[in-house]
Amino acid sequence: MREDSTTLVRTKRRAGPGAEPRPSLFLVLQCQRPLDPPARLSLDGVDEVSFGRGASRSFRRRSEGGRALLEVRLEDGWISSRHARITRDGGRLRLEDLGSTNGTFVNGVPQRSAPLAEGDLIELGHTFFLFREVPAADDATGDAPPADGQPFGLATFAPALAERFTALRAIAPANIPVVLQGESGTGKEVIARAIHALSGRPGPFVAINCGALPDSLVESELFGHKKGAFSGAAEDRPGLIRAADRGTLFLDEIGDLPPASQTAFLRVLQESEVVAVGATRPVKVDLRVVVATHRDLPAMVEGGDFRGDLFARLSGFVLELPPLRKRREDLGLLIAALLRRAAPDRAAEVSMSCEAARALLLREWRLNVRELEKCLATAVVLAGSGRVELDHLPPPVAAPRGSVPPEAPRPEAAPSERQRPAAEDQERREALIRLFREHRGNISAVARAMGKGRTQIHRWIARYGIEPADYRDG
Repeated sequence: MREDSTTLVRTKRRAGPGAEPRPSLFLVLQCQRPLDPPARLSLDGVDEVSFGRGASRSFRRRSEGGRALLEVRLEDGWISSRHARITRDGGRLRLEDLGSTNGTFVNGVPQRSAPLAEGDLIELGHTFFLFREVPAADDATGDAPPADGQPFGLATFAPALAERFTALRAIAPANIPVVLQGESGTGKEVIARAIHALSGRPGPFVAINCGALPDSLVESELFGHKKGAFSGAAEDRPGLIRAADRGTLFLDEIGDLPPASQTAFLRVLQESEVVAVGATRPVKVDLRVVVATHRDLPAMVEGGDFRGDLFARLSGFVLELPPLRKRREDLGLLIAALLRRAAPDRAAEVSMSCEAARALLLREWRLNVRELEKCLATAVVLAGSGRVELDHLPPPVAAPRGSVPPEAPRPEAAPSERQRPAAEDQERREALIRLFREHRGNISAVARAMGKGRTQIHRWIARYGIEPADYRDG
């Protein structure tokens, strides 16, 4: 069970364009339970954050001697009872290891003490945090954005994007055209499908990539054609626009639509009717139109490459989707959602090694959410019924430290004092941890439960870096 999180904000400032960055810590991923909801913790005004193992996940704020303290407890057997802390060091925040069994890592490098910088990935046991200095809403809490009852793709920790998603939900039931802008792979079709799901329209969702249609066939594919309208037109075809009647028409890469087709499509929007190629009478259509592009449509209008009146008709609501590298705080939300899509029947059984999780979280994902989705789908298939390992990831993703920020390794990096257990010993170590927790650190009781002698248990304690004393406090 997870206790309720609490807000850690002392000052009240609005998040938005130009808002002052504020330090935040995002619980991004827990390797053994990647579907567990991520969390956001505002560090604004917090004097110290302590991390340790607990019976359940909790975030608690308290005051001591005029100092604001935040206690983070995690249900992670690889985390020590007193594992690490974040304190203020002048104007910066500093992460310190407190003599933990398995060490504290920043961007994959073991650290005894290190100042935190924007974008740092913090690794405690099998749990990953991301430190970011970004504008945050005044109601920033430890809770994940609500995901139940809403379409995939509309959850985010980024305040500015969250505000736009809220507005999108409000306009979804109205017949207002929407323009989705952003780099390739940022999830524009996912958002278009979410708009359709929220619209309540009874018709189908029809997606068309304008850039994939040959110029000679654009109008017949979109508007349909009559038999004999041109060579090869052997029968009447209604066209894709009529196929989307009473539903949502999604035109991807609208900037690639030829000028003549732009003119014809403008008439569709103005008159709510379509004239098939070779026909003389229009047919009424009831459409919700969503378009997407990675191109700068206003600049195309200025340059004469896109009709200004068509752009005016389309841009009832414009949403810019940021690239994944600029919303890394959402990686945990996206990984959980994509795992559910990749393995709907067994997503709850999926786990990851620390090495695989680290590679996923350090990568910049230049091809955005689409690249992340393909990577996870492949890894889940290769892992089968086992956990996702580093070698299940594509070579560009699994490449060691390929995306580590340039400031790492840090001069304060210390060599690891203990080697992490080999992957093949993972199950045994987890079984030991469960038994130590069950028997409150009693070595003799664990030995009896496993049918082994105390000497063997002591060997495993040393081998796996387990501290029985960590489990005697319950």
